[in-house]
Amino acid sequence: MIFIGGISQGQKELAYGGSAVLCAICGGYGRYQVIMTYTYFSFFFIPLFKWNRRYYVRTSCCGSLYELDPEVGKALLQGRQADIKSSDLTLVQEGRRRGYYDSGTYK
Repeated sequence: MIFIGGISQGQKELAYGGSAVLCAICGGYGRYQVIMTYTYFSFFFIPLFKWNRRYYVRTSCCGSLYELDPEVGKALLQGRQADIKSSDLTLVQEGRRRGYYDSGTYK
């Protein structure tokens, strides 16, 4: 008998209907896109359980990436409306700033 199983990584976009926010990185207005990443075990291509869940927020204005507080992420995963405050975010990767100088021209 042959068993097919494996461990993989996945991600899922979570619903977040918050209003526009003023970005601390680029100074523009944008929206938050909430993403959950996880590791999962599958057996015969059917995911059985997930672990190592982490929640991230990407801004629509400049693409900055933040790690989200796990409690807020769990609330959004369960379908509850939660407000994301700046204290819930930890900067992971800075996005592109407005008015940056590239190849001799301002963009």
